[in-house]
Amino acid sequence: MKKKLLSMMLASAMLAGVLAGCGSGNADSSAADNAGSSDAGTSAAAETNTAAETNTDTQTDGADTAAAAGGAEGAVLNIWCWNDEFQSRFNDYYPDVVSVSDDKSTTSLANGVVVKWTINPTTDNNYQNKLDEALMAQGSAADDDKIDIFLLEADYALKYVGEDVDVAVPLSELGITADDLADQYQYTKDIVSDASGRQRATSWQAAPGLFAYRRSIAKDVLGTDDPDEVQAALADWSKFNEVAAKAKDKGYYMLSGYQDSFRTFSNNVDKPWVEGTTVTVDPNIMAWIEQTKEFTDSGYNHKSSLWSDTWAQDQGADGKVFGFFYSTWGINFTLVGNAGEAGFGDWAVCEGPQPYYWGGTWVAAARGTDNPELVKDVMIKLTCTKSIMKAMTENRDIQDYTNTMSGMQEIASDPNFQSEFLGGQNHIALFSEVAPTIDMSNVSSYDQGCNEQIQNAFGDYFDGNIDVDTAKGNFETAIKELYPEITEVVWP
Repeated sequence: MKKKLLSMMLASAMLAGVLAGCGSGNADSSAADNAGSSDAGTSAAAETNTAAETNTDTQTDGADTAAAAGGAEGAVLNIWCWNDEFQSRFNDYYPDVVSVSDDKSTTSLANGVVVKWTINPTTDNNYQNKLDEALMAQGSAADDDKIDIFLLEADYALKYVGEDVDVAVPLSELGITADDLADQYQYTKDIVSDASGRQRATSWQAAPGLFAYRRSIAKDVLGTDDPDEVQAALADWSKFNEVAAKAKDKGYYMLSGYQDSFRTFSNNVDKPWVEGTTVTVDPNIMAWIEQTKEFTDSGYNHKSSLWSDTWAQDQGADGKVFGFFYSTWGINFTLVGNAGEAGFGDWAVCEGPQPYYWGGTWVAAARGTDNPELVKDVMIKLTCTKSIMKAMTENRDIQDYTNTMSGMQEIASDPNFQSEFLGGQNHIALFSEVAPTIDMSNVSSYDQGCNEQIQNAFGDYFDGNIDVDTAKGNFETAIKELYPEITEVVWP
């Protein structure tokens, strides 16, 4: 295993030690995990540092897969993830599943292979820390103990798909071709491709975002709950802010908390967070800071934090919040649960002021897997087979937006497809308009740390406890501690 992984592991450990992240686990933990959130913690970091020091000398660079060596496949398929989302997709939709153990820790396949699930929640950066440790030990692990598949989230995908790190096998080495991947959204391929353009992971889902709003509140504030008319009222940030003032006059909040609109701004930046050793704060990040300060001072938000109890309750029957920015997974996996039965029919979605994405999960083959043919089959069937992915979307309890462009276009134009929760609206039609616009060209391996640190640093500023210059200084200090190679932070 290349030494680059060690340096990235250490950065990951440092991240766990200093972050007070946006995902507290107080709301739906699976959704928070899928969004890529993490919290502060030091014990996992110390454990990872020790593991890194212990295992570094035992690894070999560029460990071959069994496919390259022509070896036999293993009896155990080890899959690492941070929640049970992919586990449920696998158990419900992978055609070769024969049975699932009562505790769901293992899945038996028709070919006799047993799938062993290792699920480490993201709290305190736990998932990445343990994954890093296991990948460092991959070269010396027994065949049936080796990681075969591990899952990635957008904010840290580049940490694992770099060719200098080489812990995720290029799909081409598994025999997956460009034709196999042709129906996937381009951004889902770009985010997990290395500098040579080789794709190293694949996803069954895409995660474009929309603005979900309460129909009853929209009627009171705007006189209509029609998605087209609400969209016209929220078509840009200036109009969005005007509606926020109207909502306040009616006794409502426009947003629940400080971080609600962050992804909409951060996904529309003009350049990466880091170039060389310089962090550049994009003007769009400053626009989020300015808007959030205005919303906090004006009473346009409820001063909640993402995933907090207040944030979740604001989506319930007694909530007074106009709407929430949610990507595909958020509606059925978080909003439906928070809203409860009383919320069915009282919600709708529109595009909102800017297109954006949030989260998503990618499936990677671990370098050294002894099950490359089986891993390929899993990837092909669950992420490249339109009929299987459409079935996930058409499932009333899932309605996930899946990574098949033609399949989503078919559902978008299907007059019989609708969401009961959204009052009969075909939200796939709106998601299908946003998904092709997603641009991952400005993503960097520093995104998780920078995104979380900027939100943390300005919390006291939003509350009026410090001035903006102090908040900027706090961000600069935190980001240089997190990434010691950073020498400068540039503000617009």
